[in-house]
Amino acid sequence: MGKLDGVHIAVTGPRCEVEFTRIVTKMGGQPSIAPAQGITYMDAKQLQVQIEELIRHRVDWLLLTTGIGTTALLDQADELGLKDQLLTVMKQTPIAARGYKTLNVLRKLEITPTIIAEDGTTEGLFKALSAYPLEGAKLALQLYGDPSPKLTERLRQSGAQCIELLPYIHIMPDRGPIDLLIGQCLDGTMDAVLFTSTAQARCVLQRARELNVDQQLLETFDKSVLGVAVGRVTAEAMREEGITRVLFPEEERLGSALLSAGRWFEERRST
Repeated sequence: MGKLDGVHIAVTGPRCEVEFTRIVTKMGGQPSIAPAQGITYMDAKQLQVQIEELIRHRVDWLLLTTGIGTTALLDQADELGLKDQLLTVMKQTPIAARGYKTLNVLRKLEITPTIIAEDGTTEGLFKALSAYPLEGAKLALQLYGDPSPKLTERLRQSGAQCIELLPYIHIMPDRGPIDLLIGQCLDGTMDAVLFTSTAQARCVLQRARELNVDQQLLETFDKSVLGVAVGRVTAEAMREEGITRVLFPEEERLGSALLSAGRWFEERRST
């Protein structure tokens, strides 16, 4: 008997379809693909305004949350002929960085952040930043793909002024596969859902809210459908969306997440 024997599990990341199907089938499970990644685009005009504002009016803290978003910010500044000015700002401004990918980008630029959230979560970033006086502070928060209103609100509640920098924005993908996934969760034919990015979790719950079934879906994740995250950051986004029972591996890999799910279902069968 495989560790996922008889388990119907879906993945919301379209890029890992082949690997996901192979592993789940090998583990005895029934795989489904429910793409929820969405389309990514850059609003160059808006980003130009934000970069120019950041250069003209210095902030007290620059919060960098992703390596790819930080790189996109610098690439756009380069296209505008403002990269040197932006780098000067970054070198003269205290930086709070989240995750190892962001740190790698900063190391290449020979920039050492004041704060490092090594657990890779926005919660870790907020806790580290809370050790500093935030009342009246002006913060620039770099995000990637989707706004983080909960983090922004917490910063503002601490007395800070928070400006969001969005190098890229995610747009809702084809709703058909998401609607099917939500229906399968609600009718009891889906046993687990694996999310491989924060955007996927937000897309699924956003669509559930549009269909007015978000509370039903959250109750289902709490009782009968296992929510699985590929890693800690995605797990944090799932919790922010209201999914309280989230399983994730320490090592951020698809195979590790599926093995964790397999162990969970195996233990459940033995009790």
